Amino acid sequence: MVLLSLILATIIGFSVHSSELQLVSHYSAYGVMHLYRDQWFYLISFVFFGLIVALLHSIISIKMLVISDRFLALMFAWLGIGVIIIGFIIAFAVLNVWTPL
Repeated sequence: MVLLSLILATIIGFSVHSSELQLVSHYSAYGVMHLYRDQWFYLISFVFFGLIVALLHSIISIKMLVISDRFLALMFAWLGIGVIIIGFIIAFAVLNVWTPL
């Protein structure tokens, strides 16, 4: 899980480049503007998200292994891998919208 997080964090980290263009950071149905924009360094948060998720899921699954059942710890570790993969799919989608090929 940590290795997957590091690999995908380096891929996202090298894909981000500085630009004056703003990207859509979030959507809200409330208010006058529905699409809110942010600067390019918003994309760096995807790198830190993956690393933090991997670190926390690893710590919690090791703690579950010590205290509780092995099956529950493995299931929580696989859940962490799924969260990392979904997070980086979203990051690649945002990068593709920001810098289309």
